[in-house]
Amino acid sequence: MKTYSAKPSEIQKKWVVIDADGVVLGRLASIVSMRLRGKHLTTYTPHMDCGDNVIIVNAEKVKLTGRKLTDKVFFWHTGHPGGIKGRSMGQILGGAHPERVVVKAIERMITRGPLGRAQMKNLRVYAGAEHPHEAQQPEALDVGAMNPKNKRSA
Repeated sequence: MKTYSAKPSEIQKKWVVIDADGVVLGRLASIVSMRLRGKHLTTYTPHMDCGDNVIIVNAEKVKLTGRKLTDKVFFWHTGHPGGIKGRSMGQILGGAHPERVVVKAIERMITRGPLGRAQMKNLRVYAGAEHPHEAQQPEALDVGAMNPKNKRSA
């Protein structure tokens, strides 16, 4: 039996919308990264972009377990002496662009390189409940119902 390798003409991309309200961030990111890569398909081919287009809404309402909201700090350096700065996960979620937390979590689970960058272009994240992709008729994927641990109430 020969190994199956998908051709670009055989790839069918679906549109999926995920509501992140109350879903644990890491669990959401792992499911979305699998969808973006196409690993949920039987026709998965490692060198082809065969994943779905994923829309995430309510990214500002994503949940974190433990003390990550206060203790998890992202650092960067300005380039000047003594220019190390940091921002906690809670500050980012409460700031102007809370969807960046979800994007970064997913981005760090995707392969680094040209294929990974192409797959990340299939991800759209919105802080609120509205998205402008109704014309693509996305089907809803309930991540919270997949496993009881995926959803946190408090």
